[in-house]
Parts: sequence; C-alpha cells; structure tokens
Amino acid sequence: MSNIENLKHFEKGKSGNPAGRPKGSKNRSTIIKEILNLMVQVKDESTGEDVWQSNEYRMVQAMVNKAIEKGDVAAFNALYDNLYGKLKDTVDMNTTEQVNHDFRKLIAGIKATQ
Repeated sequence: MSNIENLKHFEKGKSGNPAGRPKGSKNRSTIIKEILNLMVQVKDESTGEDVWQSNEYRMVQAMVNKAIEKGDVAAFNALYDNLYGKLKDTVDMNTTEQVNHDFRKLIAGIKATQ
C-alpha cells in the first residue's frame, strides 16, 4: 500500500492513534526530575552522621569531587558552564583599522615554512 493510499484511510479531525498515550502518564524528563529529587539517607563524610540528601545534590557533589580530587576537566567544565554559562566567542566587527594584505604573499609565506 502506498503512502497516498494510507492517507485515504484517515478522517479529518480524527487521530491516527486513537489509543495514544494514556492520560496522566509521565514522560522521561518528569521521571528523571522525580528521581533526582528523591531524598536518600547517607553518611556525612566529615561528621560520620546520617543526613538526608537529594540524589541531585549527591550527583553535583560527586562531580565537584571528581573535578577537584581527580582533576577531571570535563567535570570542571560542566560545573563551570552551569555556574557561569558557556563562554561565547565574539568578534569585534567595528574597527577603523585599514587592512590591505596581499593574500598571495601570505599563502606563499605559509607554504614556504612548511
């Protein structure tokens, strides 16, 4: 059956998937947020006492430890970007400088040094 023939079976205003997704079902991001917000009891390393922490807190704490103790650059970058935002490369196009280059000479100079 071709695509055009398939389209003939659809009625205007009627869903192609009438059963669809059940109402009230949770999507993945909602489930992840719930898991990250769960509170779990862990031992505080500095005091040895049991404390309640969210999974999200524990994950961030693990990333900080990885960045500091193991020198993990990826963990540092993730934390830094989250705190301060990603750095953006910018180019200043407002200049009064007159540029007059002979690009053939520049390319010849580059080729000569290789």
